[in-house]
Amino acid sequence: MNKIKTIQKIYNYDTVSHYHKPSMKVFLSSLILMLICVTSAIAAENPFSVSGYGVINYAHFNWELDPDRRAVVDLERLVIAPKYRINNTIHIEAEIEFEHGGTGSTMEFDKFEEFGEFELEIEKGGEIIVEKLAAVFSIKPHLNFRIGHIIVPVGLVSKHHRPQHYFTTTRPESESHIIPTIWHETGVEAFGTFGALSYQAQIVNGLDSTGFSSRHWIVPGQQLRFETVNAEAPALVGRLDYNLQKNFLIGISGYYGDTAANRPKPDVDFDAYVGIASIHGLYELNGVKVRGLFIMGTLENAHLLSKVNRTLSNNLNVKRTPIGSSAIGWYIEAGYDVLSLLMKIKEINQKLDIFGRYDYYDTMASVEGIIFDNPRWERTTWTIGLNYHVHPQLVFKSHYSLRKLATKEKNKEDTFSLGVGFQY
Repeated sequence: MNKIKTIQKIYNYDTVSHYHKPSMKVFLSSLILMLICVTSAIAAENPFSVSGYGVINYAHFNWELDPDRRAVVDLERLVIAPKYRINNTIHIEAEIEFEHGGTGSTMEFDKFEEFGEFELEIEKGGEIIVEKLAAVFSIKPHLNFRIGHIIVPVGLVSKHHRPQHYFTTTRPESESHIIPTIWHETGVEAFGTFGALSYQAQIVNGLDSTGFSSRHWIVPGQQLRFETVNAEAPALVGRLDYNLQKNFLIGISGYYGDTAANRPKPDVDFDAYVGIASIHGLYELNGVKVRGLFIMGTLENAHLLSKVNRTLSNNLNVKRTPIGSSAIGWYIEAGYDVLSLLMKIKEINQKLDIFGRYDYYDTMASVEGIIFDNPRWERTTWTIGLNYHVHPQLVFKSHYSLRKLATKEKNKEDTFSLGVGFQY
C-alpha cells in the first residue's frame, strides 16, 4: 500500500484519540500469528494458546451543546492475546488490539529542519495497537518478573477491562477521562502474591506533557504519536490488592513520574511531575455485583505547561488547551441478576443484570496562576441499564446515561447506547 505523506493540520476530536504507526506488515503478521496460535492450540500438549475479546456499540446522543451530533455505530475493539510457553518458568505474552476496524497513522519529527517539522503518514482509519508484548519469568508465588511492553495497573479497568467486567457499553467514563484505558508502557515489573495479598511494582517510560488537555487531563499524554517513545524520565507504578473472599477485593494503586523531559522538543526548563493515586473495590455474590473507584491526581507546574503548550506547532495535533493542576473522579455501580432466582435459568449460565451507576469527575479540579477553572469539565452522570448474558462468553448490553455539566446553561448530555461484547 502506498503511503500518503501530508502535513496534518489541527485534528479536532471529542473523545480520546491517538495516532499510531500504520503498517500492512503489522496487520499481516497479526493475522498469521493468530492462525498459528489457533491451529497450534488444537494439538495436544502444544505450548501455544490464544484468548481475547471484542466489542461493538451503537449510541444515540441528545446533547444540548451539540444538538446535531449524529448517532454512531462503532466497531470499538477486537483484541487477540496469544501466549507461548517456552518452559515451566518462562512464557511470552502479547495483546494486539484492533480499534475501529482499521490501521492508523504515525508522526515523525525531524529536528534537523530549521524549525522542526512534524510529518504525518496515513494508510487507513482506525488503529492497530500492541498493548502487551512481554517475557514473563515465573519464579516463586511471591516473586516473578515481566519485561517488555506491559499494562500499567492503575485503576480498576486495567485489571477488569473485558466487556463482562463492567456494566455499560463503554468503560467507566470517570476513570477513562483521567487516565488512559488500557494504559500500556514499556518497562520492567515485579509481581507476586502473599496469601490473599497481591502486588505489582513497575518502572516504565513516562508521559509526554504536550498532549495534556482540559477535557482529558493527562490521558493524551501517553506516547502513541511517534514511532519511538522518549524515555528520558521513567515513571514508578505500584499496586496492592487484597482478596477478602473469592469475589470480594479492595486495592490501591499509584503512579509518579516527570512528564517534561519526554516532550518531543526540549522546550521547557522546569519539572512537571504527575502523581496519581486510586482506591478500588469489587464485590460479587449471589447475583449482586458492586464495583467502585476513587481516583485523584496532581500535575506540577500546570500553569507553566499550559503557557508553553499554547505555542506548540499545529502539526503536532494536540489540543493546546489549559491544563488543570489536579483532577479527581469516582464512580460506583451496582447490579442484580434477576434470573438468579430462577434455578432452571441459572443452570444454563444465563444472567440478566439490572444496574445503575453514578460517575463524578472533574479534570480541572484545581488550577494555578491565571488558568480559568472551566466548569464544563466538571461532570456528573447517572446511568441505568440492562446486561443480558446469553452465555458466560457473550453479553448484550443497553444503557441510558444522563450527564450534567457544571455550567449554568446547555449543560445536559444524554446518551442511549446498545452493545454486544464477547470473550474467548
